[in-house]
Amino acid sequence: MILKLDLQNRLENLNYDVVGMSDNGYDAIEQIGKLSPDIILMDIVIKGELNGIETAQIINDKFQIPFIYMSAYYDDGILDNAAKTQPEGYITKPYDDVLIRTTIEIALRKRKYKTE
Repeated sequence: MILKLDLQNRLENLNYDVVGMSDNGYDAIEQIGKLSPDIILMDIVIKGELNGIETAQIINDKFQIPFIYMSAYYDDGILDNAAKTQPEGYITKPYDDVLIRTTIEIALRKRKYKTE
């Protein structure tokens, strides 16, 4: 919970609106359907039946909303599985504000240019 609140504070200090937070896949998918965020930050390790990679794949298939992984885990197996879901980025913990902001901005701008 402390890490989620820290990330929320960081994002708000960077002038992003946090419209929802979840610690499990099914809840995240439900929230995304209702809230339609511009971008999603997804941890690899989350509670529940679905891990972050499985959740991201469902989100990608269902909503086509860009997402960025944020995780302390980055071995070759995890990176291979994560890459298959075509994320817009992968930030390893501990993370800093500059890296968060630049990764989010690149993802948002890529989406903008794809739709123009």
